[in-house]
Amino acid sequence: MAQVQKVAVLVQDGAEPFGLGAMCEVWAEPYHPEDDNPVFDFVVATPRPGRVAGASGFDLHVEHGLDAAADADLVIVTPKRAYLDPSPEVVEVVRAAHERGAMVFAHCTAAFVLGEAGLLDGRRCTTHWRHVDTLREQFPQAQVDENVLYVQDGTIVTGAGAAAGLDAALHVLREEFGSRVAAAAARRIVIPPHRSGGQAQFIARPVPDCDVETLGPLLTWIVEHLDEDLSVEVLARRSLMSPRTFARRFREETGTTPHSWVTAQRVQAAEEMLERTDQPVEWIATRAGFGNAATLRHHFTRARGVSPQQYRRTFTCTADDAPDATVDGVAS
Repeated sequence: MAQVQKVAVLVQDGAEPFGLGAMCEVWAEPYHPEDDNPVFDFVVATPRPGRVAGASGFDLHVEHGLDAAADADLVIVTPKRAYLDPSPEVVEVVRAAHERGAMVFAHCTAAFVLGEAGLLDGRRCTTHWRHVDTLREQFPQAQVDENVLYVQDGTIVTGAGAAAGLDAALHVLREEFGSRVAAAAARRIVIPPHRSGGQAQFIARPVPDCDVETLGPLLTWIVEHLDEDLSVEVLARRSLMSPRTFARRFREETGTTPHSWVTAQRVQAAEEMLERTDQPVEWIATRAGFGNAATLRHHFTRARGVSPQQYRRTFTCTADDAPDATVDGVAS
């Protein structure tokens, strides 16, 4: 599929405002010279243009009908209150978009629209953790995973509820335009630049007990020292905990294991260095904490689906674009 240029967001009666707003934050921004961000041909469309009932005490006015999505490179379906009763017209537009090769992204319970269109059969997908059982019951051929923030299977992307829609949208932006563009968008929105799709939706203790110190400062330290030994034993000692207690606390606060979290940060650092520098892969592997090029290639290819060299060829910026600052705390 060609790089995304036109983005169509589909809304239905009962539209959830956060879902629409989150997509506007990522895809509807004007040009910012300081970010050099891509600007998209962005349109909001609905089955019957005009007043669209909202879900939160106010309605929307949408000027465009669904025909405005007919040539979109990316079709996004936002959630609505009565998610088990999707618009047949929206279902058909989504099916047609997939058949012509467009990318289709469903945020939260909009995954049910994709199910009605037959696009989830045999595919990995997700939705808000409260509704995963219903999604399985409605579409038994779908491979529903409740333990992820978002999933991409081919040209189909599904995201979990609420804020995970931003994570999924930034994932699509990263896949299309590279880490630098996605990170700039995240900074503008003031959210973390990358939460792995494999991170758990439901974190056992999102707010630490008041008498226990959060791991937030440690996470910041890790990102600034990716080229050091970051084993569980080392991190546990730094946190004044036993390895077992530390590993449990880490999963409770982040929804993933220390190894998975650190590896994701190292892949992201490597990603940015591949874009911003012309240093050899072996050098990047050392600075990102992988130790050698073979280990970097293994983890990078597993996480991104392409080798570091392929990624660099796709997303390298010019020397004039490369900043002099450090990359996630790793000096260049």
